[in-house]
Amino acid sequence: MGMENPDGAETKDQTTAAGIVDKYNVESAEFLANSAQHLPINQAAPIYEQLLLLFPTAAKLWKQYVEAYMAVNNDDATKQIFSRCLLNCLQVPLWRCYIRFIRKVNEKKGVEGQEETRKAFDFMLGYVAGADIASGPVWIEYITFLKSLPCEIMLQALNAQEESQRMTAVRKVYQKAIVTPTHHVEQLWKDYENFENSVSRQLAKGLLSEYQPKYNSARAVYRERKKYVDEIDWNMLAVPPTGSYKEELQWMAWKRLLAFEKGNPQRIDSVSSNKRIVFTYEQCLMYLYHYPDIWYDYATWHAKSGSIDAAIKVFQRALKALPDSEMLKYAYAELEESRGAILVWNFHIFLFFPPSISVIDFLVLDQSISLMQPAKKIYESLLGDGVNTTALAHIQFIRFLRRNEGVEAARKYFLDARKSPNCTYHVYVAYALMAFCLDKDPKTAHKVFEAGLKRFMHEPVYILEYADFLSRLNDDRNIRALFERALSSLPPEESVEIWKRFTLFEQTYGDLASMLKVEQRRKEALSRSGEDGGSTLESSLQEVVSRYSFMDLWPCSSKDLDHLSCQEWLAKNISKKMEKSAVSNGLGIVDKDSTGLTSNSAVSTKVIYPDTSCMVIYEPRQKHETGISPSTTPGFATASNMSNPIIGLLGSGTTSALDEILKATPPALVSFLASLPTVEGPTPNVDIVLSICLQADIPNGQVGKLGASPAPATSDLSGSSKSRPVPSSSSFKQLRDRQSGKRKDSDRQEDDETATVQSQPLPRDAFRIRQIQKARVGTTSQTGSASYGSALSGDLSASTG
Repeated sequence: MGMENPDGAETKDQTTAAGIVDKYNVESAEFLANSAQHLPINQAAPIYEQLLLLFPTAAKLWKQYVEAYMAVNNDDATKQIFSRCLLNCLQVPLWRCYIRFIRKVNEKKGVEGQEETRKAFDFMLGYVAGADIASGPVWIEYITFLKSLPCEIMLQALNAQEESQRMTAVRKVYQKAIVTPTHHVEQLWKDYENFENSVSRQLAKGLLSEYQPKYNSARAVYRERKKYVDEIDWNMLAVPPTGSYKEELQWMAWKRLLAFEKGNPQRIDSVSSNKRIVFTYEQCLMYLYHYPDIWYDYATWHAKSGSIDAAIKVFQRALKALPDSEMLKYAYAELEESRGAILVWNFHIFLFFPPSISVIDFLVLDQSISLMQPAKKIYESLLGDGVNTTALAHIQFIRFLRRNEGVEAARKYFLDARKSPNCTYHVYVAYALMAFCLDKDPKTAHKVFEAGLKRFMHEPVYILEYADFLSRLNDDRNIRALFERALSSLPPEESVEIWKRFTLFEQTYGDLASMLKVEQRRKEALSRSGEDGGSTLESSLQEVVSRYSFMDLWPCSSKDLDHLSCQEWLAKNISKKMEKSAVSNGLGIVDKDSTGLTSNSAVSTKVIYPDTSCMVIYEPRQKHETGISPSTTPGFATASNMSNPIIGLLGSGTTSALDEILKATPPALVSFLASLPTVEGPTPNVDIVLSICLQADIPNGQVGKLGASPAPATSDLSGSSKSRPVPSSSSFKQLRDRQSGKRKDSDRQEDDETATVQSQPLPRDAFRIRQIQKARVGTTSQTGSASYGSALSGDLSASTG
């Protein structure tokens, strides 16, 4: 069979399996599995091997694979496949396939073959049928098989001498089946009643009364368990978690089922209960195979139950499934270390309180020290070849060595680790703090920090950690020296946190003169870099609050804090250098380089932020008579002007910027913007806007193109080379005034009350059309109909029946 190598390279006969684009693409896997069913086994086998290498716990794929070999009567290959999948895929359909294969192989072997079949049933009941909710058909099949055996087979199997033991064997299977919560528990109970009554009615009465409560308990547990089982997708393939909603639902469903089984709802003995919990975990891992938390929960449950060896086996399986999971490696090493520590502790007890033991026993106890080796090997696997070792692996191994081999071993490894190209400042900080806090050796810690400072002077976090260490030593002199050295080498934009810590240190431990001096130096340094909003060097009340606060205690109320924060924000925005040609009053800040209105250069990649200094709080109740004249406030548009950006631009005084915009704006759009009304409020009346749009004399442009150039005039069509003049801001005002006068004349004409509706000419705006329509609705008969003309022309045609 052409199998894929562990690195994922395909063999020559796996060209069909190359359809898997994504390694764990479920749709592609299902397509390949379906296509393999229609291929000869020699062509289908490589596809199955490819799929099962990716989905080793997919019971339905194993079943499909083994059935393909059973169909061609290849018993050797069938046995090999069953040996690979049965113990890791605890699913009833796959195991029933195994029973079917065993019965087929042994059906012609007589007594010996039937005995092999009986052992296969017992084997299945011990692994699957004793706990699976879907195992009801297995119990029924096994009971039917036992009833069909000849008497001598039963006697040989049970080593009995009496004929009555044949029925005893069937009775025992019935009694196990009726206390197992399965889908067929009620049917099995009825069959058991009929069986006992057929054997002996007198004996049946006592047995049925004895097992009736156990059956009732199993039936009640089955109904509860079914609620959790029905939420599980039993055809789901095990894929790494992607965070999809479906995967999260399945994860929660399995968690609920596990919690249900751990509660021992049937109140059975601990051995049987633990067996069901193990079975549920094994089934869960068939579908959540790539979830490290499920492996960890499984191993932890074993450890808490006292089965350390079982927990270790689970961790070993987990690392085969997820070899790159550092979390599981640390958890596994922790378990191995704790087990070794317990045995080493017992060894020391024997040394101090030696009982009467032999020399051999002493030598055996002496080997307990080597039990730390498995944990050390795990840490060494995290270190790898040393080239790609992470800083965290270095740190955790140093801690492990100090716990188990002493200070000298940890120091020796640190000296080697700092030579690694991947050694970061974290390793220096971790080892220095370990030497200071655990080994009570401040001199060594100080030397380590100083050695690291030569390499990591550019790391602000390392500087702060070093400063914290010096603060614990109450070494204020060296703290100031450290801050000065760091600030002299770090660029201003990276020294913000250093300045904050330096200022806080002086506020806490310095005198008033040094405090004020550092604050002033900080403002000067950060103002040059633009950080901290510090172009203004004036003092603020915020600095007083910072000096005289402690933890969550403030020298002012929360309302005052909010007020000061608002003022600080305003001060930062006022201090920003704004472009003189920026367009404000509703349009925000226009970056000349990015808009391309005044520059043909490439679009700037710089992020353009809105000018927050021009922001005002919208207050609908605010009127002009409040004493604030919007027209006299520079940089702000009035509420009425904000509804028409062009009017706002005219009122803002930025005539040159407006002319630049108008040059790039099509005349039709300019005319339309000029025709927009001046309204109050955030939204205008839709009828008025429609009316203005239909009455406005807007030049025609190319249809279908947004921002298209205006259509040429007659002279242009005749060959004239003249181009249509672009309106300026002054001509734009005149255009708007003319259109406004037209609208006023039209309004006076429409409001003439002396003429009747019938004698007046039909209006051209949608507003009047809609008003006429509303007025005629009440006078039109039920059979009447009204049809309206083109909305663009404004013509109205009506017919009444």
